[in-house]
Amino acid sequence: MAAKVVVGTQWGDEGKGKYIDILAHDADYVVRFSGGNNAGHTIINKGVKYALHLIPSGILHEGKKCIIGNGVVVDPAVILKEIEGLESKGVSVENLYISDRAHVIMPYHKALDALQEEARGASGIGTTKRGIGPAYSDKAERCGIRIGDFIDQEIFAEKVRENLKIKNAIIEKVYGGEPFNAEQIIDEYSEYAKRLTKHVTDVNAMIHDAVDEGKVILFEGAQAMFLDMDFGTYPYVTSSNPIAGGVCTGAGVGPKMIGEVYGIMKAYTTRVGAGPFPTEQDNEIGDTIRELGHEYGTTTGRPRRCGWLDVVMIRYAAKVNGLTGLCINHLDTIGKLKKIKLCSSYILDGEKINYIPASLKQLAKCEPVYEEFDSWEEDISSVRSFEELPQNAKKYIRRIEEISGVKVSYLGVGPDREQTIRL
Repeated sequence: MAAKVVVGTQWGDEGKGKYIDILAHDADYVVRFSGGNNAGHTIINKGVKYALHLIPSGILHEGKKCIIGNGVVVDPAVILKEIEGLESKGVSVENLYISDRAHVIMPYHKALDALQEEARGASGIGTTKRGIGPAYSDKAERCGIRIGDFIDQEIFAEKVRENLKIKNAIIEKVYGGEPFNAEQIIDEYSEYAKRLTKHVTDVNAMIHDAVDEGKVILFEGAQAMFLDMDFGTYPYVTSSNPIAGGVCTGAGVGPKMIGEVYGIMKAYTTRVGAGPFPTEQDNEIGDTIRELGHEYGTTTGRPRRCGWLDVVMIRYAAKVNGLTGLCINHLDTIGKLKKIKLCSSYILDGEKINYIPASLKQLAKCEPVYEEFDSWEEDISSVRSFEELPQNAKKYIRRIEEISGVKVSYLGVGPDREQTIRL
């Protein structure tokens, strides 16, 4: 059975959780394959709001096996708090499994994240300071601590003591920060390990068995295409590969098993942190979109930068991820403006281009070529079919399909799971 993959096509915060929740209904397994708790999925189910940061959204569906893959970095304190929050709302986490190959976020990772960002000053990346980048750095540097090490008390203690010799020296001598006590970390994290051990297993074997048995697997993306280490607006990116190709390395599966790839997007564009944003509206229009769309971070609460829809980005995301369908959120939000624009190409140094330059200097110089649409200015939150949509809304959707080269599979006309049109 070919798997389904959900990825973000913009700078994150597109509302992936909603479609993961919908697609999880028919899945046997839901697998998170990249990122850490710098990501957040907000799901509203039957009026109850769930904010998930590490645990796959499929946990809200009874009987689904939910897996945190080897490509994820895990903060033990955060995932335990998330488990407690779900259980307090009556959600079982018995079917939660964590890869023994996933890496652990340590206290010194979070300290280094904050110190490094402070040292960058005006050139800061806009990191969430949750230790994600330094944890991935240690993974690449081959001094990281994996979950399998974390639950082995003897190995864990040895690795913490060894790592702190270098980490404390960097924290103190380079950044002027306070050093960590190895024994305190070992004691604290050993308690976390006792509570999480029952969830730890070789999830790659589970996934391979599921493939052999013809089970339906949904791979849940975090962050998005333009936060990808290789294809995003580097260095204003995350520290992993949240694109569809990241499924292969982040969950240990071959590309031939991937079938449908859903690209999630908003009917406009947002981003957080620094970096070029060609269609940004740092004005009344952007402020209006932010308030109408409640554009504040799930994880951080930070106000998001808002602007018109950039379909140059969507087309590029379609190529890199091999998208088979688009899922568009906030169609109801954008329809409340009097006039709507989308960017279909750029002007760079006097020439029209249809691609995303790798150079941030060039991207910052790109002038959007806009197409303007009449709005529909009516409530569509109760619409449940494409045919019922206002004519102007249909024109906007069809133009997105035409420019991106990808058909729309789902439309979001409100935040709740039920407020979704399937095409």
